[in-house]
Amino acid sequence: MPIPDSIKDNISIPVIGAPLFLISVPDLVIAQCKAGIIGSFPALNARPQHVLEEWIVKIKTELKEYQEQNPDKKVAPFAVNQICHGSNDRLQGDMEICVKHEVPVIITSLRPPLEVVEAAHSYGGLVFHDVINVRHAKKAADMGVDGLILVCAGAGGHAGALSPFALLREVKSWFDGTIILSGSIGDGYSVASALALGADFAYLGTRFIATQEANAEPEYKQMLIESSANDIVYSNLFTGVLGNYLKPSIQNSGLDPDNLPTADKSAMNFGSGGNTDSKAWKDIWGSGQGIGLIEDAPTVEELVDRLKSEFTDASSEFNTKAKIL
Repeated sequence: MPIPDSIKDNISIPVIGAPLFLISVPDLVIAQCKAGIIGSFPALNARPQHVLEEWIVKIKTELKEYQEQNPDKKVAPFAVNQICHGSNDRLQGDMEICVKHEVPVIITSLRPPLEVVEAAHSYGGLVFHDVINVRHAKKAADMGVDGLILVCAGAGGHAGALSPFALLREVKSWFDGTIILSGSIGDGYSVASALALGADFAYLGTRFIATQEANAEPEYKQMLIESSANDIVYSNLFTGVLGNYLKPSIQNSGLDPDNLPTADKSAMNFGSGGNTDSKAWKDIWGSGQGIGLIEDAPTVEELVDRLKSEFTDASSEFNTKAKIL
């Protein structure tokens, strides 16, 4: 089941905009879906909890109106990210809202989400679960998820350490669901590379932070534009789980990015950290390694058009090289 039938006819390029804590808001998600890629947001971004329903209704309403006004456009579905962890006491209530409004895609993180899978499947929704290794992938597959998001080395936020060449090819040998690849994917060439490797979707997060619709501080966007892969630090200090962060933001918080202590994983509390006064995502800014090509902060529509053009060029170049060989 590469790209599910409920999705494939409504996308302009096989890309999912990753859910970005604090940054992904309805304006960003709507712009992504209108551009033909799956937009997503963490349920925890909608605060207090009743705002989640307001956001979902807003997204569904605006996308429906846009599709009616532009029948020839490919308008992609949207996704809501659920954090399946003991520190998230909203999970059950948030899922009840998602079931009520039949959210097309649920993206799950951390614990294998059996009850979430059952809830989403009750109305025909899809569940994509993010993993960083084969063991976690097999646990999620046993729960009946429809797709696996392989968060490989170089991804922003809570990233794994495995090469996509290792993780994707091994998972693909036994998993027949949708495979989404994450890790340093920031342009159309890397999207094409993900598909050439065997993925069905590319998962882009960091690149969409530097867009006009993203709910990120201007300083954050500018830091992405000015930074490169050498400015990324991999640490578990801020949430208890290993992740990639921008070195300048760590320095601005008064910490030495080259001498960070190791945190206890059991101290994880998504959204607050709890290990330092400076909080992950709010003060310490996440970023993937693929930021060396970020030179501007365009609109989402402009960025997706650019991705599609680069994707076409990359595919053409690959086909030319393959014929020579």
